[in-house]
Amino acid sequence: MGPDVPLLNDYKQEFFWKRFPQTVLGGPRFKLGYCAPPYVYVHQLVLFLTPWLLGGVGTLLYQLRVLDDARAGILSGALMLGAGATLQTLAQCAARRTGTVQRLPAANNILADEEEVEFTHCVAPETVRFVVPGKRFMVNVVLHTVLAGALCGLGTWYLLPDRLSVVYGDTGAGMGAVVPVFVLSWVTLCIAEYSLIVNTATETATFQPQDTYEITPLTRPLYILAFIAVDLALRCMGGGVAELQLASQVLHVLFVVLPLLWALGMLSPLDALLLWAMEQILVHGLGGSPMATNFRLVVMFLASVCVVVSTFFIPSSLGVVLFTVAMGYLLSQDLTQVMVLFRGRNRDPPSLGLGWFGLPLSVLLLAGAMTEVGLLHQLSPSPGNLSLGSGPVEVWGSASSAPGPQAAVGWLLIALLLVTRALRELQGACVCGGLFLNPLYPRQVSSAQAFRRRSRGLRVAGLARRALLNLVCPFAMIAFLAMDATLQKLHTASLAIGFTRAFRVVWQSSEDALLQMVVVVVVRLADREGTAHHWHDLGTGVQLILVSLVSDRLSQFLAKLKFALTVLITSWTETKQRRQSAGALLALNGALCPLLLAVVLLSALLAAPLLPLFTLPIFLVGFPRPQRSWPETPGTACPCPDSVYYQQLSARLASALKQACANGVLGSCSPGSHFLSRFQDRVAWVTVLEKGYGYCTVNIKGLELQETSCHTVEARRVDEVFEGAFDRLERPGRFLRFLNPHWENSLRPCSTLPVRVYSDARNVLTGIIDSPDHLRQLRSDFLKTLVWILLRHCLQDKAYAVRRVKGHSLQLSGRKSQSSQHPEPSPGDIKMAMASQGHPDSSSSPNLRGRDSSSLSSFADWSDEDDLFGPVPARKPVRMIMVRTEEGQTGLESGVSLPGSAEIHSLYENMALASLPTLRPLGLGLGMGLGLPATDKGRDHQIPTVTTTATTTPSIDPTQPLNFSCPYSESLSLATAWRNAPLPSSRLQALRPCFPEDWFHFCLSRFVMEGFWEGEPEQVCRALQEDQVLRELYSQVALSCLVALGADAAVPSPSLLFRVYCGDAPWPDGLDWLRANKELHQLTLGAFRYSVKLLIDQASLGPVESLEELYTTLQDYHDNWFIGLATERGWHDGVLQEKPFLFSLGQDLTMGTYTGRVLSLQENLVQVGVLNEECVRGQWANLSWELLYATNDDEERYSIQAHPVMLRNLTVQAADPPLGYPIYSSKPLHLACL
Repeated sequence: MGPDVPLLNDYKQEFFWKRFPQTVLGGPRFKLGYCAPPYVYVHQLVLFLTPWLLGGVGTLLYQLRVLDDARAGILSGALMLGAGATLQTLAQCAARRTGTVQRLPAANNILADEEEVEFTHCVAPETVRFVVPGKRFMVNVVLHTVLAGALCGLGTWYLLPDRLSVVYGDTGAGMGAVVPVFVLSWVTLCIAEYSLIVNTATETATFQPQDTYEITPLTRPLYILAFIAVDLALRCMGGGVAELQLASQVLHVLFVVLPLLWALGMLSPLDALLLWAMEQILVHGLGGSPMATNFRLVVMFLASVCVVVSTFFIPSSLGVVLFTVAMGYLLSQDLTQVMVLFRGRNRDPPSLGLGWFGLPLSVLLLAGAMTEVGLLHQLSPSPGNLSLGSGPVEVWGSASSAPGPQAAVGWLLIALLLVTRALRELQGACVCGGLFLNPLYPRQVSSAQAFRRRSRGLRVAGLARRALLNLVCPFAMIAFLAMDATLQKLHTASLAIGFTRAFRVVWQSSEDALLQMVVVVVVRLADREGTAHHWHDLGTGVQLILVSLVSDRLSQFLAKLKFALTVLITSWTETKQRRQSAGALLALNGALCPLLLAVVLLSALLAAPLLPLFTLPIFLVGFPRPQRSWPETPGTACPCPDSVYYQQLSARLASALKQACANGVLGSCSPGSHFLSRFQDRVAWVTVLEKGYGYCTVNIKGLELQETSCHTVEARRVDEVFEGAFDRLERPGRFLRFLNPHWENSLRPCSTLPVRVYSDARNVLTGIIDSPDHLRQLRSDFLKTLVWILLRHCLQDKAYAVRRVKGHSLQLSGRKSQSSQHPEPSPGDIKMAMASQGHPDSSSSPNLRGRDSSSLSSFADWSDEDDLFGPVPARKPVRMIMVRTEEGQTGLESGVSLPGSAEIHSLYENMALASLPTLRPLGLGLGMGLGLPATDKGRDHQIPTVTTTATTTPSIDPTQPLNFSCPYSESLSLATAWRNAPLPSSRLQALRPCFPEDWFHFCLSRFVMEGFWEGEPEQVCRALQEDQVLRELYSQVALSCLVALGADAAVPSPSLLFRVYCGDAPWPDGLDWLRANKELHQLTLGAFRYSVKLLIDQASLGPVESLEELYTTLQDYHDNWFIGLATERGWHDGVLQEKPFLFSLGQDLTMGTYTGRVLSLQENLVQVGVLNEECVRGQWANLSWELLYATNDDEERYSIQAHPVMLRNLTVQAADPPLGYPIYSSKPLHLACL
């Protein structure tokens, strides 16, 4: 899209110009999209002027001296109360009538832009309903009516001409100021009354997407009542307070311009105003932090207020310091994590990050701090020799007096500030606010190991900073405060608040508190003559509050100014952003530069976002809101199949961020900071929600994986910004090579973090999957894989049955065991049975099977959960194993526990290590399948876990029982249903030579070596290999599956291979039989997918040279791989369980090629940068205005187009739904940073 795409389309423009006048006037709809009778407009005009008419009655009687001011206000309020009650009664009656019988227009057009009302006469129900829509809740009917009467009465008293003359009497303005103020103020009052009692207008300042409880009508009246409250306070105090007199004069002027402020959206809705006020008071007045949720904010605010009130009533100064230090430390902790620790949940440890060891450490730190403050407060010199207090003032910098202990601590604080800031700057990729690149930071590092090796010195600096900031600085600041003379005057509200905040902020935000105290110290050192008496009389606590406010507002002003300059400059320099009006807007901003600076300054003073209208250089002051910008608790997203990658990434990234935040790699990480992390096609958005002593709370969002052109453009610029900082390509000039080439960008690179994350590799399989030479080997590999899978599955089935019998016998002592006919199990069997009893049937844990374990767990990669062929019965998660119980029913069990290490080593006790096969370059491990020794039940005893019995006939007849020649073969018997495939015997006989007998014998020998049967391994192996019935059984089942799957062709086509891999076989003979046996079908499909993966590996890395290597490869597939489709449930679960490798086969229909996709879990370097938080807040404020008020939801609107400098498209995506659309959003994550 070009830069001149319309800001609003034609329909939205018409809609906006109908809605905006309604907002300005408070609700009257004088501009409709259709013709309406004149009486509709007359009704609205009369109702709009009703408060002025009723208030005029009281005003006139007061001016005629018939009534005094109070009775005049009461009379006007009573009249308005009656009028409001009448209106609401009519509205309720009209609602009941129109709710019973709904009139349909003659030409009902369901595609009409808005609902058209057919008016019949001036008092018809539809007319009343249109003019006065009424309230949804009866309580609001009463509340709003009473409030309307009170507002009219107080407004009449507030705007009496004589009262206005008294307020402006000292200014000399006279009636020339009173008359315009009187007239325009009544317009303001009429607007507020109309929105309260008649019809509520849509506000430009919208915080909640929906006004469920009808709070919006209260916004304008409550602002007016706040103005009147100041005048009431002035009247109660007799008018002798100069400050109140000045405030009243200013507020009367602002009262006139309230409609303009409401129309521009500068005044907050009530919910946003309340949350913003609590947050500002908590941070700057009580020493707290912005909180992660609204509930936590309210609870922390109330707790902090209670602490301040308690401090005020403590009589002893020693008690005050001890109480404030203790409560400051406790309130700076995340106490919910301590509750989690006591509940025993499997979550992150408490805020200290040390689990149960954190509690003694917390007690030790608290005891040390209280001991220190108590001793210093008692042993400190008298207040007379300090710079504060009632006695003589000591000038720290004077030569006539030696510096006191508090001055010495002040110098220590200065040194600590310089050292900690220097250590923080040294660790980042950029210094001096991102203007220069850090020459000490490692560059052109491609692996996590190399990065750790080259950044060892930076980690030492980070550890030193962490120790200084968390252990040394709090105690140094407490020492400075404990020796302050102002503690002797704590029985004033300002000093009680100031020191309660000071003793808390040293823990809550040590870095900010250190800066604030250093500013106070520097001012004292600079004031050698002691001339700043007013400053010193404030007290240290109040001084720290003022310094906190000034430093916060100054940092906001600079960030907002940079954001404004970025919008201005890029509107011209970025060719794709240059609109036809760009030159005019630049000239206008240049001509009105003082006004622009005033807007930026006002937004900084209010801690409100700077709103660029449609992201153009037209700046407004957004309404103040909490720092999170959104009303709901973080964690809402628009999920899609790609969300699982961010779900896996978030936990690992949070762990890496924990160390980075603790060391200061990412800067101060103050609440409200936004970070952008980038790895391959993944972009994660990290927001810091809350921060305290030793912890911070973050929210991690995942953005779409480059599915749009705008996203791709900005993602490419993000890569360029990171490459310029981390790769640092050589540039000419000694100075230029250290200059950040992307300093103007809103993204500033911070660091690269080693994170264990999936690396996504995609390749085209042209020349592999379509090669006849490779396809010719597929049938043989499939039969080998299927034989291996069937044997493993069968042994796993029997091992589970033995475990279950043994566990049952252990619980029922003195009772005959179900397996009493079998030989006694070995100690290893009982060990495994006991281990399995300790594992619940929960498959959601990713730790059921280790990376290098060889447990005989199920082939979960092909679980029935995958739903390959349509709806299937609901199953448990994919780690569950299908087994046959003693009763012949299907049961579920979790992964099998491993036996001890003795069985693993016994596998090679008779083999030389040099004789083992060489590892192939696939990274395949030698994971050997281990299981339970199967008990010998004898050839005439039926095994309770299968449905067949033993016979001695070598031919396989499904209707006859099996007669094995080897007693150990009973444990390898297959289900009867798996042997009765409806296939002609001639077809199976023709394929009989394809059955890999050598491989079958090799697998039997390996399973014997692994200890599945008792007795001499050589004898057991020989007996199994000589059992013709067993061999024919597996031959018949394997060949039947081969034919039923349609893979019996000598050289299958690539399309057939792909269809069978996807589970969409072309319906060959026997497919219905195979699908009817769901367990066998899943095993067969899994074997085919293994064989396809084996085909690709052999084509890429060379053929398998021995049976031992093939066995090792299949074992590695089973242990470390998920091989299937990316759309299956198993893929999703494999990512969450952090399967080391995942493979998927796909098809590119546009290119006509087959593709392979491999996810590899490994430690990679994830690049992280910090965003200009005011740039983010400003764009989110515009997004809220544009979607919630202007309803500009056009997907191709200008404000969502790619902007490489401001990252506009990524910022819009990262907003909370319903305005943004991140595909993943985590719940608030607690990071232990001590």
